[in-house]
Parts: sequence; C-alpha cells; structure tokens
Amino acid sequence: MIRIAFSSWRAWLGLALIVYLFAVLLLRSRRPSIPVWGVMAFAAFLVVITGLIGFDEIGGVIDMDVVLFLIGMFSIVGLAESSGLLNAISMWVVARCGRLTALVYTLSLLFGILAAFVVNDTVALMGPSIVYSISRAANIDPRPMFLLLAFSLTIGSVATPIGNPQNVLIAIDSGIEAPFITFMKRLFIPTVVNLILTAFLLMKIFKIRDRRIEVILLPQEAIRNRGDAILAGIGLLTSIAALVINDVFELYGLPHITHRGFIPFIVAAGLYILASSPRKMLAGVDWGTIVFFIAMFIAMEGIWRSGILNPILNILIAQKIDGFKGIVVITIASLLLSQLLSNVPFVKLFINYMKNIGYTNSNVDAWLALAMSSTIAGNLTILGAASNIIILEVLESRMGTTITFAEFFKIGSIVTIANTIIYLLFFII
Repeated sequence: MIRIAFSSWRAWLGLALIVYLFAVLLLRSRRPSIPVWGVMAFAAFLVVITGLIGFDEIGGVIDMDVVLFLIGMFSIVGLAESSGLLNAISMWVVARCGRLTALVYTLSLLFGILAAFVVNDTVALMGPSIVYSISRAANIDPRPMFLLLAFSLTIGSVATPIGNPQNVLIAIDSGIEAPFITFMKRLFIPTVVNLILTAFLLMKIFKIRDRRIEVILLPQEAIRNRGDAILAGIGLLTSIAALVINDVFELYGLPHITHRGFIPFIVAAGLYILASSPRKMLAGVDWGTIVFFIAMFIAMEGIWRSGILNPILNILIAQKIDGFKGIVVITIASLLLSQLLSNVPFVKLFINYMKNIGYTNSNVDAWLALAMSSTIAGNLTILGAASNIIILEVLESRMGTTITFAEFFKIGSIVTIANTIIYLLFFII
C-alpha cells in the first residue's frame, strides 16, 4: 500500500509537506522567532502553488464556523485579560489559601477550569505573571509551579469544546449532538480528578512539603478598567450560556443554531462598540492563531488530497473499531501522531480519516477520545503545545531558570500516562 501511495507526484508533495512541517516546527525549539502561523501559511502557499488545491477551491476548505468562533472568543477573553478581570479572579481564589499544599491543588484546579472556558493559550499568557508573583512571595521553587501551570491548563482544556482549538474542530466537524453538554458530561469529572492527581504527582516528584504560607494578593487592584471587566464578564457568561442553551434545544428537538461557532462572534460583535477602546479590543485577538487556522485548513486539505496519509494511518487504525478497543487505538494514535504534526493539524487530518473509515456523529466516545488524547499529548513534550513555549519563555526571561526538553519529557511522560489511564477508566464507566 505504501508503494502505491508513492506512485504519484501528489503523494511525494504530501510527504514533502509533512517533512517540512515536522522539521520547521522542531527547529522552532531553537529559533522561537519563527512564528508557527508563518510556518503553516507557507505550507498553504505550497499547497496552492503546486496545484494540490486550486485557487477557486480555497473558500470551500476554510471552515468559517471555527474561524469566527475563535475571533469572537479571543475578542471577549482579550477584553477580560486587558481589563484585569482574569487576574482578579485568580488572585481572589489564591488569596484564600493558607497552606502550601492547598495552594498547589488550588492553582491546578484554577488554571485548569479557567482553561476550559477561556481557551488554554489565554491562560498561558496570563498565568505566568500569577505564578511568578506567588513563587516569589511564598519562596517556592518556580520550576514545579510553572510545570503545574503548563500541565493543568492543557488538562483543563479537555473538559469543554471551547477549551482549545482542536476541541473546537472536533465539536464542529464531527457533528456530535449537543457538544458542550456532551463534553462536560463525559469529560469534566475525569478532568478534575486529573488536575488533582497532577498536583499530587508534582508535589511528590519535587518533594514539596506542606507548610503555612502568607501570600498577600489584592484582587481589587488587578482590575484596570471596571467597565471593560463587567462587559467581559457579561460576554463570557452570555457566550457559555448561549452555547449550553443551544445544546439543550438540540437535545429536545427544538429550533437551534447549527453553526455554533457564530455564537461567540455575535456576542463579541455586540460588545465592540461598548468597550472603552473597541480598536484595542479587536487588537487583543490573537491574529496569528487566526492566520494559522485559515492556513491550516488549506494545508491539511492539500496533504489529505495527496493520499500520503492513508497507508500510514491504516497501520494504526485500518478500519472502524467499536467499543473500548477503538477508544484505546484512537488514544494511542493521537498521542503519537500529535508529536509528529502538532495536535491541531493532526486532528484536522484525523477527523477526515475517521469519517472515511465509518465513524459518524453517533460514535460520541470515539470523538471524545480524540479530543482528550490529542490535547493531553501536549503534556508529553515541551514542543507538544504552544502554551508550553509561552510559559517557558517567561520562565527563562523573568526568572533566570529553565526546564530542559529532557526534564519536561521525564515528568510529562509520567503525568501523561497517569492522565490517560484515568480518562480511559472513565470511558469504561
């Protein structure tokens, strides 16, 4: 089958694109100045210029449901971050911890739950400053605290379809019914268990002993713009409530919005003019991520059409596998291939493959297994998630220390294996 796959120029192009993406994304660990969206944009350029996708086909392969969802959520969350709302919430929770172990467990749950509802990369941007302040005030080794931040926001984002970009893709493209409720119902409890377990493992690995601490934090001082903070809070609550209510309507067969990704965008559209600085609110959108997604839709469609991936994926999962065995196979494939392509591009390709071999919207656990495993794959290596790089940069630039690739992998592999076992056990229940 592999020989057949290489019989056409399209297959060779597909292979070249995969090698290019893997090599350049690996190179980014040494040259972080290369933006990941630039890497993906060039791949999209190659796909179009070589004819894998025609110019007139570009509009048809870009999923505007996902793009508008991200623009809307980034707008609202960006306002929450710039106004100080997210920092204030974090400080309010942390200030109520009087002992070190309670602080570690609380931070794990805090960052994880925040990531589930405000997108994990946002927490990666705001989290380091909180961890930095706490580490200094409580005289704690910063390395386990920054690892806790990295692991917890990745784990926490598993719980909802809005926690990370790959979950957004799965929720929309798989067609599963009532995705917000479905994700929360099946993944929220094991996610909380894993957040607690991860905090416990890190305390054991780094030999953190319990002691009394006094961390003085003033949440009210974190609010930089009260009006924008209120707007952001309303926007976040409205978006989440609308997504949940829409899912309930779908479950009961009532009229509902099919293109769920439009909901956060419309909420954000109602807030722009009310913000203290609408231009600043729009500038808060992570446009690099938006470009990454637009380019990724083009690049991944080109690689898919090349036919190069079918024989590779056939080795891992040749046909639809029902039941728990199928969940395990999908989990293993996701954990491995997410390291090769990065989780978001992998998920985009694997969704197409799963549909081709017979998975439908009724195979809910299979899609949730893909969401879970492709996400926690980010905890296996320091290159596994963009949020890891963001956190590492703060650790090196502000605290004068670092976490090596080997150290991250050593601890990350323990955390990932433990988390995977917990999630798989809950799939059995």
